[in-house]
Amino acid sequence: MTNNNPDFTTSILVEQTPKEVFDAINNVSGWWSGEIEGNPDKLGAEFTYQYGDIHQSTQKVTEFVPAKKIVWHVIDAYLSFVEKKDEWKGTDIIFEINEKNGKTELVFTHRGLVPPFACYGTCSNAWETLVQKNLRNFIITAKDQADAFVG
Repeated sequence: MTNNNPDFTTSILVEQTPKEVFDAINNVSGWWSGEIEGNPDKLGAEFTYQYGDIHQSTQKVTEFVPAKKIVWHVIDAYLSFVEKKDEWKGTDIIFEINEKNGKTELVFTHRGLVPPFACYGTCSNAWETLVQKNLRNFIITAKDQADAFVG
């Protein structure tokens, strides 16, 4: 994370193809623990995520470029553990896929998840685990990782 970009960002590098990475991201229930309704498999699709009474959000797919880029715009959100319950509303969850030295790099950015947010510490730690551990392992093994991390 650089000073001129306060949005939360993390990246991984894997041996799998850009298409395999893209397909894994779109199988949200394979790496993001909680209840997921809907399928983010095309431009304009909407899906909801819920983890108990702690986190509920609705995302709309606003960019969908196979093997290259996915953007989920958070159209509604509720976080029970912060004062401003809808901090995520209006933010974008971005997955950018690039070939890099014969491997595939995934750059994950939650645009709008910035240090002034009350949930920044908790949410950035959760995303770090979800991307660096769950999603990475799901891409590599194709085995469900959703129960590996709660949050």
